[in-house]
Amino acid sequence: MEDIIFYTKSSEEAAKELGSSLEGGLSPEEASVRLEKYGRNALAAAKKQTKLMRFILQFKSFMIYILIAAAIVSMALGEVADGVIILVIVLLNAVMGYVQEEKAEESLEALKKMSTPHAKVIRNGNIEVVPSETLVVGDLVVLDTGDLVPADLRLTEAQSLKIQEAALTGESVPVEKNTGILPDNIPLGDRVNLAFSGSHVTYGRGRGIVTATGMKTEVGKIAAMIQEDPGTETPLKQKLEKLGKTLGLAALFACVVIFIAGLLYGKELFEMFFTS
Repeated sequence: MEDIIFYTKSSEEAAKELGSSLEGGLSPEEASVRLEKYGRNALAAAKKQTKLMRFILQFKSFMIYILIAAAIVSMALGEVADGVIILVIVLLNAVMGYVQEEKAEESLEALKKMSTPHAKVIRNGNIEVVPSETLVVGDLVVLDTGDLVPADLRLTEAQSLKIQEAALTGESVPVEKNTGILPDNIPLGDRVNLAFSGSHVTYGRGRGIVTATGMKTEVGKIAAMIQEDPGTETPLKQKLEKLGKTLGLAALFACVVIFIAGLLYGKELFEMFFTS
């Protein structure tokens, strides 16, 4: 199905290619067969870190490295109490970070369960409300104002239909949709006879036949690219890491200055090393 360019075909041709009907959609039996064959209409979850790995990653910070080094040096110089205090602080910081991440993930999972979207679909000519995860290619979906588009669709009806696609195309203004045939090789944002999974209906109503589900949708392709690069960090996290390095280097520079200044004033080497 993915080799077919549906925006260059009429809605009748799309329905024929997908083995469906513009009036009655699929039968429940055929939908069940396709669901079993092609899988659920859901994005693949990224591989989760183990609890142990999440805890270990709490120590991945330039400032933490400096504190651990300071603790080791302190204990090596006989100041065991100071070294233990530093290590306890580092450990408590890791525990707090781990607990916060666990709570955040639990809250996110709870929200996902609460907000599982449903879709209005026509099967055997009757409108049914079903979990969007059970949609299959060829299903005939009904769209109304306020709905979340549950899968990629070739629109078959569009009555003053406008859809917000900012998350996918970057276009801030809702796109006015129609059911006409479009030329080949046009940008994603100009494919006005399609509706994309994850976008929102802001005005009007319409119908569309499902052309792609799950990871084969346009948003699914983006999700796949993101999951292929697990090392990507948010801009905020990058800035915080940069700030931590800057502060750590500034602290090390201050230590060196104090150490040299103490030696110049005739202080003992061991005393100034420990002080700095």
